Amino acid sequence: MIDYKKSGVHIDRANDLVKDIGRMAGFTRRKEVICDIGGFSALTSIPKKYKEPILVSSTDGVGTKLKVADAVNKHDTIGIDLVAMSVNDVVVTGAEPLLFLDYFATGRLNNKKAIDIIKGIVTGCKQAGCALVGGETAEMPGMYKGGEYDLAGFCVGIVEKDRIIDGKSVNAGDVVIGIGSSGPHSNGFSLIRQLFTKSELKGKFGKILLTPTTIYVKMILKLMEKVKVKSAAHITGGGFYDNIPRVVPRDKSILIYKELWAPPEIFKVIQKRAKISGSEMYRTFNMGIGMVIVVGKADVKKAHDVIKRFKLKSWTIGEIIKGNGEVII
Repeated sequence: MIDYKKSGVHIDRANDLVKDIGRMAGFTRRKEVICDIGGFSALTSIPKKYKEPILVSSTDGVGTKLKVADAVNKHDTIGIDLVAMSVNDVVVTGAEPLLFLDYFATGRLNNKKAIDIIKGIVTGCKQAGCALVGGETAEMPGMYKGGEYDLAGFCVGIVEKDRIIDGKSVNAGDVVIGIGSSGPHSNGFSLIRQLFTKSELKGKFGKILLTPTTIYVKMILKLMEKVKVKSAAHITGGGFYDNIPRVVPRDKSILIYKELWAPPEIFKVIQKRAKISGSEMYRTFNMGIGMVIVVGKADVKKAHDVIKRFKLKSWTIGEIIKGNGEVII
């Protein structure tokens, strides 16, 4: 007889993990959450401070950065990346992240590894101010080899209708501000992994490359209280060329002066080893700029001051000009 356990799925182990997740998720709880983890779905009320609330949602994963975590056998920060990829996409609309759910799939459930991953997710949710309200843990032998795993995340945020950042008010002459990244974040790792040996990943390069994605949520929300943020772009896959035009009117172009900031050294190492052009680097990576905002000239100094209070670096890196939606670097 072959039962479910012999086929590779350990229900009791998964149930124990759910209990641990419920305990850890409690540290992220918001008053709007009206259920505990473990139900079929999560229930959350709309915060009362909103008069005309608009829900904003985003979903994303971590990509092949997971392979670096596996190579180094370090899994306690990758969950921060997972949260960051969704909440940063939500906050560029002006929305406050409200709740987060994760999907964790693996070939063989290792509760210690899983708890490390969840610890990162909890840390990311705390940094973003959103509640971890549930998710799914799937043990799928045959789909993944051994302890291999994949992660996906889903975030719901909320914004007042008249506070939505949509880029429609961007004009020629407005200023582009770049906000520092912590490194490659969670993009370009299909290329990166080909450039470093396993021993290098277990050394200093692994530590650099596993630095989690910066979560910009609380800074952007505070910035909105102090200045008019006309547009905001999360610099992820596609780099500068694909992300910034998404939030700028089509009759405007973005002029970027790359000499105004110095990308972290890791990007120079990547470019040298990959032997790729500068333009390809700016299309693939964030080059040290994880978030871009557009403000009027009168708000530039105030914006930098707010960003600095969150211990983030920022530079005035460009301007908006009349054009056809292209990025000129």
